[in-house]
Amino acid sequence: MSDDRGAFIWYELMTTDPEGAKAFYDEVVGWSLSTGHAGDDSYGFITRSDGGMNGGVLRLAKDMTDHGMRPCWIGYIHVPDVDAAVSAIEAAGGKTLMPATDNEMAGRFAMVADPDGSMFYVMTPKPPPGNPDAKSDVFSVDQAQHVRWNELWASDPQAAVSFYREQFGWTQEGAMPMGDLGDYLFIQHDGVGIGAIAPVMPGGQGPRWNIYIGVDDIDRAMTAVTGGGGSLLGDAQQIPGGEWSAHCRDPQGADFGLVGPRK
Repeated sequence: MSDDRGAFIWYELMTTDPEGAKAFYDEVVGWSLSTGHAGDDSYGFITRSDGGMNGGVLRLAKDMTDHGMRPCWIGYIHVPDVDAAVSAIEAAGGKTLMPATDNEMAGRFAMVADPDGSMFYVMTPKPPPGNPDAKSDVFSVDQAQHVRWNELWASDPQAAVSFYREQFGWTQEGAMPMGDLGDYLFIQHDGVGIGAIAPVMPGGQGPRWNIYIGVDDIDRAMTAVTGGGGSLLGDAQQIPGGEWSAHCRDPQGADFGLVGPRK
């Protein structure tokens, strides 16, 4: 598979109720979630209307929730060597949450946390048969049904910038002032804006990653959120370029964002 160090190549919804999540996200985003495959109901997939795949759905078992796991979205970052990446992350103050594991179909991956405690996976993917140069398209800067933005809330944004630059080669150019809270720092991978790093909001949930999912119509999608049993965590906000974003929570408790035009 093409060496795309530092790219977000997969997104995973961890949830206690994949069936409920399917009903919700299929309506909000336009995806088709599966709640299992090959007779195994522990892992399903997220399929876009164009037939492409945009991530996975992990059923949280009781032993996982007993150990503190809660419904959430988590991203996978491409590395050329998982074991080397894990060692470097630990040396920089991060932690291993799940040791490196091999999956015959997908590749090698490990769940880690940055020095602030924000979770993500590192992964060396296995290319599909007959396509050694395949490249993930789960992230897009402008397409609906793809993840369009990756947002990190950090207790020390500048330290987070340094960590992710060192680990994955990201750059940080440009910022949006947030008043007394500090700056919203834009981050790039290979010259493409992939998200931002911002200071943890007072009264917020603490350091964490948050994703924004592209939709065709922000108002339609927000109506579907509440109609499907989710909640809106504030009003829609216009963003640079004229589109709109909204913070949401799904019925199982996983937070996420939406971004798209107002029609």
